[in-house]
Amino acid sequence: MASRTDASTRTDPIEALTRRFAATRRLSLDLVAMLSDADASAQSMPDASPAKWHLAHTTWFLETFVLRDHVPGYALFDTRYPYLFNSYYEAEGPRHARPHRGLLTRPSLEDVCVWRAHVDAAVQNALPDLPASALALIELGIHHEQQHQELLLTDIKHLFAQNPLGPAVWDTPITREVRQFSAMNWVKGAEGIVAIGNGGGGFAFDCEGPRHEVLLTPHALANRPVNNGEWQEFIADGGYRTPSLWLSDGWAWVQAEAVEAPAYWREGRNFTLAGWREIERAAPVTHISFFEADAFASWAGARLPTEQEWEAAAASFDSADGQQLDAAGAVQPLPAVDDIGLQQMFGSVWEWTGSAYRPYPGFRAAPGAVGEYNGKFMSGQFVLRGGSCATPRGHMRASYRNFFYPHQRWQFTGLRLAKDL
Repeated sequence: MASRTDASTRTDPIEALTRRFAATRRLSLDLVAMLSDADASAQSMPDASPAKWHLAHTTWFLETFVLRDHVPGYALFDTRYPYLFNSYYEAEGPRHARPHRGLLTRPSLEDVCVWRAHVDAAVQNALPDLPASALALIELGIHHEQQHQELLLTDIKHLFAQNPLGPAVWDTPITREVRQFSAMNWVKGAEGIVAIGNGGGGFAFDCEGPRHEVLLTPHALANRPVNNGEWQEFIADGGYRTPSLWLSDGWAWVQAEAVEAPAYWREGRNFTLAGWREIERAAPVTHISFFEADAFASWAGARLPTEQEWEAAAASFDSADGQQLDAAGAVQPLPAVDDIGLQQMFGSVWEWTGSAYRPYPGFRAAPGAVGEYNGKFMSGQFVLRGGSCATPRGHMRASYRNFFYPHQRWQFTGLRLAKDL
């Protein structure tokens, strides 16, 4: 029999899940608290979605896969909403076209928040009696919403950057006093046969497994991500004008889009969620595409790390450390505070790897609609690792695989160099 002390200190899994669910749903609302209905309804490009849509889609996910499928007698809040707020789940039927999400001026932001409150209450009421399969879907829903919290921030940033007024979402400080780094150091990486991928013992998306062995050849990783000052040197040396540095598709993209600098850079300033600010030379460069990251690595006489090299290096670090999202407020990568050993493995900027986003040996997508979550996108994209300043703390782990197309750069994407030894 457990002692009184053991019983009183034991964490109730249902209670813990309920708390995490409530905190995650509350953070989403905090992130849009400063937005008007117009701010939350506009869409600045097809890759981005309105803030209101993110709030609605994450609610649709819970209402559909938890309440509709696992709570007897539950009636949809509005039978029209699944068509509006399904994203890409073919098994759930037709949906409103992604490039036209900004045309959804109705329902209003207030209406969406009322729906969210209704679904939140229904989930919390049902939680104690749900089967394990439904609890797993709530866990998935929490992590799904954390992904959308980061997307919400990057989409708002892209939207506000189109406004000539340069408005700030949060007019708060985003810099701190740090020392400049004179040089980049190299840290020898693991070599030989190592195991990567999630092996259980906590939540993970299906694409993070199965755990398997890979062979790593001798290599080294840079101690920190590439910073803005180094990127300015790349620009000054003609990096965007030298075709030999670029992959063929990358050079075609540079020419077609007239790319001359990372996204949001203009005349020594860059746009942030706190408005236009001076570029901080020691801070990690961000909002770069895979094409740019690869070209910079070529210019630097290095390469991008593989995702296996990155994960082997990150496995000994606490994924909850680093600059990550804790609450609503100005979000912008900050410089490292040390130069001993590997720095900023988690947080600050997502780090492009040279690895294509493809399935691990033995991967099988889950049955049903939720099986469309990751596997169907394993084509033409590259893996990023480590999270960013906009990634909610607690969402990240060493095995986490993010992925984007090589031209995309509106996310907080940066790079860490690698080289063969």
